[in-house]
Amino acid sequence: MGLRSAALYGWLDSAGITDGTVFRRINRWGNVERRALTPQAVNLILKRRIAQGGQDPSAFSAHGLHSGYLTESVRRGIPLPDAMQQSQHKSVQQAARHYNDAERQLEQAARLIT
Repeated sequence: MGLRSAALYGWLDSAGITDGTVFRRINRWGNVERRALTPQAVNLILKRRIAQGGQDPSAFSAHGLHSGYLTESVRRGIPLPDAMQQSQHKSVQQAARHYNDAERQLEQAARLIT
């Protein structure tokens, strides 16, 4: 099991999560709630952590991570429907836009190498 998988399964185990969303609210007493974090909360957490790491938080966003997943899926040859199951994009059109943009960039980069 890779480091990322170990971290994920460690969180699920310690939080007692067996179903539902992975990223959940933690109340002021440290109890993990069933409700998912809002997109705004995820973005705020991401930006705080980026700043703590000494980087410019304005260069990062939760949306960027979400669409970046599709970009990486293209690079790894994962079909769009499979990637959408993980990214949970609700709109094929929106997911396809990210996916197709990444495919075009990959094709342009490949031409530079050959």
